[in-house]
Amino acid sequence: MTTTSADYARLAKGGFLLGAAFLLGGAAGEILGHSLYGSLPAWENTLFTDMEILGILLGLLSPFVFGIAAPLLD
Repeated sequence: MTTTSADYARLAKGGFLLGAAFLLGGAAGEILGHSLYGSLPAWENTLFTDMEILGILLGLLSPFVFGIAAPLLD
């Protein structure tokens, strides 16, 4: 029998905070970019939008995966 030293609570909190950072960074980039420079290039709009989407997904899925599913499957 092997023992795992995975700290699921730390991973869930860290994943949620990373998702929140992506979401806030993408939103801040969009808002500040448009307010300071007007129109942004298409690749920057795509980057900030993808950051927001990834942040939402990571923030929602990380607590589920590391807080609920992984401890049950361990």
